[in-house]
Amino acid sequence: MLYSMTGFGDAQLEEDGFSFLVEIRSLNNRFLKISVKLPELAAFAEPEVTRIIREELNRGSVNYTLHLKQTSESAAMEVNQAALEKYISSLAQTYQLRGSNSWMKVDLGSMLLLPGVCQPRRLSEEENVHLLEKIRDITRQALGNLQAMRAEEGKSLAADLLFQCRVIRDNLQALSALTDLVLDTYRQRIQDRVNAMLAEANLKLDEEQLMKEVALFAERCDINEEASRLACHLDQFETICRGEQAEQVGRRLDFMTQEMLREANTIASKANDARISQHVVEIKVAIDRLKEQIQNVE
Repeated sequence: MLYSMTGFGDAQLEEDGFSFLVEIRSLNNRFLKISVKLPELAAFAEPEVTRIIREELNRGSVNYTLHLKQTSESAAMEVNQAALEKYISSLAQTYQLRGSNSWMKVDLGSMLLLPGVCQPRRLSEEENVHLLEKIRDITRQALGNLQAMRAEEGKSLAADLLFQCRVIRDNLQALSALTDLVLDTYRQRIQDRVNAMLAEANLKLDEEQLMKEVALFAERCDINEEASRLACHLDQFETICRGEQAEQVGRRLDFMTQEMLREANTIASKANDARISQHVVEIKVAIDRLKEQIQNVE
């Protein structure tokens, strides 16, 4: 099974005074690139989140975001008494310096917004362990949803890749059928040309020399070896597309297309017939389509 590198997966959970929302987006990338965004309360979980993602994914640019809210009364922020008293003391000194005639109004709500006055409650070690376990669960659930979407897109990719393989195979079969015809045409063309030239001089054509010339042309234009290797590469390519998920599938397929293009270029360099060249062009167009689609295969 093929997996696309493009996908989205999310998961939600509300339990034990916490509300979790995980969103994972993945895009194309030659390597595995992971970006993790966590709230300050769960920043300690980043190494574990990264490890879980690496276990599931092989390639792609992955963006992971965790939205976390505390829904219980423990979510209330703690007031830093020392910091608040320091602010009040400073304000009192300012009032004394300016004299009793100065006007000053202190708003408690505004003072709570001053830096360092309100601070989030720090979780205990036991609470951190419990929170990490929940983050693991919700992350795996989101990854499962992501993989489901990537697998669905992978089916479409596989269908298109196999279609292009059929296009290449059909043109290969047409090439094989043309090979003998091209040789016969070349032989007849040389024979007709030489006969026309010798008729004026009243000479006879040396059949043995003609056959040597045709044999030399056949050797220079023989594409059977390249066509056979290209067909072998196609077989391997289709096997990978239809097989179970294996590591580095995208890279394997990319390598196979490079080898197929190498054989197609060699066939093109040996082509001495417009009909063969036309089929080679169709083969190379299909290979380019394969290379384009493989860029999205994990």
